[in-house]
Amino acid sequence: MEKREELKVKIRNTLGKKVRFLRRQGLTPANLYGPKIESTAIEVESPVLKRLIASVGRNALINLTVDGDKKPRLVMIRDIQRNPLDGALLHVDFFQVEVTHKVRTEISLMLLGEAPATKRARVMLIQNLTSLHVEGLPTDLPRSIEVDLSVLEEVDQAIHVRDIAISDKLEILTDPDAIVVHIEESRVPVEEVEVKEVVAEVEEEAEEGEEAEAETE
Repeated sequence: MEKREELKVKIRNTLGKKVRFLRRQGLTPANLYGPKIESTAIEVESPVLKRLIASVGRNALINLTVDGDKKPRLVMIRDIQRNPLDGALLHVDFFQVEVTHKVRTEISLMLLGEAPATKRARVMLIQNLTSLHVEGLPTDLPRSIEVDLSVLEEVDQAIHVRDIAISDKLEILTDPDAIVVHIEESRVPVEEVEVKEVVAEVEEEAEEGEEAEAETE
């Protein structure tokens, strides 16, 4: 059995706009909620929380102990809010789960390997989806879903959601016809073509001018 990360939190009494004072003290405001519990305001040490998120991501099961609890609660990170300017944590939601009840969540996609088609000039890989919506038991949720790019050998080839192999213990909720990645041939922008034509005309005029000067000498 995989060892679960542990996190200790405290009940949060600071609410509303006053939570900015918590952040200045190195604490991140958070909430704990679930299908059979009341939403509880909690606070977490920001450095500890940052390390946890970097280590396990969103879908890992965490043993969360609220100050005063006799035993830890089994939770997942459900939502992370960050400052758009510096990426600092603003707020985190923890969802208390039951191992016998399925949950719906997003799983990040991990692109593996290299698409042979991209070795050609002016050919590029376009990623349309970065995650999939899935449903499954908390203990069956992977950290990420792998996408093998080695099958993309030609321009206009694509990998759809239906092409991705995952555990039969999970159900993909994302549209099966949605494109995950595809190969596209880049085209020279019209502006670039126009610029090249102007440059060519200027160069041609310059050459004609030099020839005219040479004839008069």
